[in-house]
Amino acid sequence: MKKYLLIMLVVMVGLSLTGFVSAADVDKDAIKAKVDEIAVAIEGGKPASDFADAAKLEPHYVYIMEESGNLLVHPSLVGKNLKEAAMPAFEAVSQATMEGGWVKYEWKGAEKNAYVRKTKTGVIVGSGY
Repeated sequence: MKKYLLIMLVVMVGLSLTGFVSAADVDKDAIKAKVDEIAVAIEGGKPASDFADAAKLEPHYVYIMEESGNLLVHPSLVGKNLKEAAMPAFEAVSQATMEGGWVKYEWKGAEKNAYVRKTKTGVIVGSGY
């Protein structure tokens, strides 16, 4: 009986972990879609300030940065320079391309993963987890 319960527990944990992997994939797709949508809008002429509310999105806020590091949209660092606030994050986010891509960096002691995309005007849009 104990062996049966142990097997069932292992199967249940395995199924639970499979669900978490799928959820992460869905979140990644949603993050990418939001960043791409905002990047296209900015390329179409909308100012970054039009997306200030995107910095309040939960659980994955959006940030918009000039190539120099000046943050135009961010939950707490608007008007600050990411290069000065967190050089490793700046270096990672600066790797953004016009096609978009995922980068990793450390932020306040935790590893972060962000999808970043550069617009034709050089503004970088990002979001992650």
